[in-house]
Amino acid sequence: MSSEKLSDSPHENGLFASTSEDGTGLAEPVDQNVLSQYSEEEVMNLGRAYARQNDLDEDLFAHAAAIARSPSKFNSMDFLTEEEKKALYDEIHHPWKLPKTLYWLVSTASMAACVQGMDETVINGANLYYPEKLGIGSGSDHDTWLVGLVNCAPYLCCATMSVWCTDYLNNKFSRRGVIFLCSIWGTLCCIWSALTNTWWHLFIARFFLGFAIGPNSTTVPVYSSECAPAKIRGSLVMNWQIWTAFGIMLGDVFGLAFYKVPDRGIAEGLQWRLMLGSACLPSIIILAQIPFCPESPRWLLGKGRDRDAFHSLVKMRHTPLQAARDAFYSHLLLLEEGDMKASFFTKIKEMVTVRRNRNGAVGAWVCMFMQQFCGINVIAYYSSTIFRDSGFSVRDSLIASWGFGMLNWVFALPAFFSIDKFGRRTLLLFAFPMMAIFLLLAGFAFWIPEEHKGAKVGVIALGIYLFTIVYSSSEGPVPFTYSAECASLRVRDVTMSFATATCWFFNFILSLTWPSMLKAFKAQGAFGWYAGWNIAGFFMVLWLLPETKGLTLEELDEVFDVPAAEHAAYQTRSLVNGFRRRVLRQNVEPLPPLYTKRRMAVTSDWEARKNEVKHIE
Repeated sequence: MSSEKLSDSPHENGLFASTSEDGTGLAEPVDQNVLSQYSEEEVMNLGRAYARQNDLDEDLFAHAAAIARSPSKFNSMDFLTEEEKKALYDEIHHPWKLPKTLYWLVSTASMAACVQGMDETVINGANLYYPEKLGIGSGSDHDTWLVGLVNCAPYLCCATMSVWCTDYLNNKFSRRGVIFLCSIWGTLCCIWSALTNTWWHLFIARFFLGFAIGPNSTTVPVYSSECAPAKIRGSLVMNWQIWTAFGIMLGDVFGLAFYKVPDRGIAEGLQWRLMLGSACLPSIIILAQIPFCPESPRWLLGKGRDRDAFHSLVKMRHTPLQAARDAFYSHLLLLEEGDMKASFFTKIKEMVTVRRNRNGAVGAWVCMFMQQFCGINVIAYYSSTIFRDSGFSVRDSLIASWGFGMLNWVFALPAFFSIDKFGRRTLLLFAFPMMAIFLLLAGFAFWIPEEHKGAKVGVIALGIYLFTIVYSSSEGPVPFTYSAECASLRVRDVTMSFATATCWFFNFILSLTWPSMLKAFKAQGAFGWYAGWNIAGFFMVLWLLPETKGLTLEELDEVFDVPAAEHAAYQTRSLVNGFRRRVLRQNVEPLPPLYTKRRMAVTSDWEARKNEVKHIE
């Protein structure tokens, strides 16, 4: 069995040409794909054979197979109707012209991120109340660590337990089923958190909330990527981050709404309970919608339910022809994958030992690690406390935190259009130095004397807000998008589990240590610590993160199969070359592309299938 993979989408099956000047090492694609080595008649016969096997329309799948073979030559195919030709034209030239069902599916599934986002900021507001009410608000080292432990409990669960259940849960219940079950569990755990009366009980309730957040964070990006067209896959998958940012903002709104609610006879206070309980609202909305969303066609094909997969795609494409093409091509993808029934531990081993898989996992690790250690969740969890310590009143601290949440959401929207235009890597290389500068601005502002209190709080807020704007349009949307697409299909679920476990583990470390770090280092040192990590992040991205923008699975196999040392050396030379050409204005030739090999996979399975079709006829 060949190790090469076929793309999920045939109209993106370009191979590498010979020149590139964008510093990524990628070259421009040419119009070629693995089916072009067969005649149109042979490929159409394959489509008919597939349709017969699954009791589907033979002529439709014959036409679909021809489109898969030559995606750019549909105008010369006389057997297509004008409506079908227009749909294929729009697919290439107007990629955002998609059926409403697909937009609804991606938005509904991604709303699961709203639970995570709301939890981050309702605990932010609750931090002003529950520590004192539950007896851990003395400010001692012991109590400071306990507050951090309670806050990070869901992410401890995600990192150590829940995300590693995803492979089993997805196999058992499907993508849509996992999202539905996690929404039920998330609703119950948010209400449970609001009913606790001791710090350790609150810790337990929040820990079990991780069994909803973890599987959702692993499943939703994969679900979206398997349903989305490849041309705008990144933009649709990053809906996870848009809804996370919306949840962060919405949590601040509920913090403001409930901060003056009196106890009304409720033991240990009512306002922080309402804040924590309000995080269940997105889960309730998901429960009312996700059962009506189409199932992932890729998951259905993996279960041998090809007919169901086609009907699912019909709901997410403009014409049955496009649905048939994608179903047929995904079926071929399964032939290339070979045995997908390997055990969980076998997949883990292959993720580590196979260079192509290992490089993809390292890239996902870099993105997820830096999403936490860039410092964003310090602000998400503790902005109310930071603003209060800088001189704001309680009300003004909550309003300032809401401003952070609003900026985090609004400035995630530009990335919706830029992530597929400029690329994942480019956004990160621009963002990390800028985020380091703005964190230093916010941290150093704490040295402004108290007699200039107005200037002090203004500069602190400015630094935090500018940091948030840059983060939301770069490091915010990239990690989950990159992690969902960088893995080969055989190890996709376990690689995504590894990536999200990385995210939640360092989220746990960050939220646990920040109160003590702030106490020991003061604000200047604590902000400076994460500014330093942003500088380190720039070089990790430069050396360890290949670009995935607009690339098919074939091309990603080629990209991630390059040795890491070779990739790092090339990118270092590219950085120096670009500096000399664009800054020093020297007459220096751009580097040749790093990825130039052409892959034309001819597998024994395909030869056998072609001979089988000839025999049938």
